[in-house]
Amino acid sequence: MQNPKDYGFSRQVPEGDNRDRMVCDDCGWIHYTNPKIVVGAVVGHEGRILLCRRAIEPRRGFWTIPAGYLEERETAEAGAMREAQEEACAEIALDGLLAVYSIPRISQVQLIYRATLARPEFSAGPESLEVRLFDWDAIPWPELAFPSVHWALGQYDTVKEQPVFPAFTNPPGETGNY
Repeated sequence: MQNPKDYGFSRQVPEGDNRDRMVCDDCGWIHYTNPKIVVGAVVGHEGRILLCRRAIEPRRGFWTIPAGYLEERETAEAGAMREAQEEACAEIALDGLLAVYSIPRISQVQLIYRATLARPEFSAGPESLEVRLFDWDAIPWPELAFPSVHWALGQYDTVKEQPVFPAFTNPPGETGNY
């Protein structure tokens, strides 16, 4: 949608609400702006981790886990599997919700799964420059695209051998307002 202000909207607190919203000056319709949901997976295969080098901004050229925005009418699980297919041409099998991260600075909630490669085949999709499996000690830590990728990898390492585990949240002290 274009900027609501261009269409006769103004900021006001609607009746029964407690927050400023963009409200149509003519009919009272409320334009809600809600956080984006990101879905992705830490994908392990034979003791290594699948990472994608980003071909798009933000952070072009940096490494990340396969992840992206959830689409409308899509389950979080299906979205995480789709993102792995789009970014790494990889078919993955999810085995648990690894973490739920709140990133209020950019209005995101991230749902990150633990997964394995369903088939040992992958290649760079249109949003990736390259895709590789990394041994843990070879992960390019200084070249990771986002703090939440660091968090997810560290938390994955904590539970990689556990069949059942509780989902993590932001690490202590990490508010997501970096």
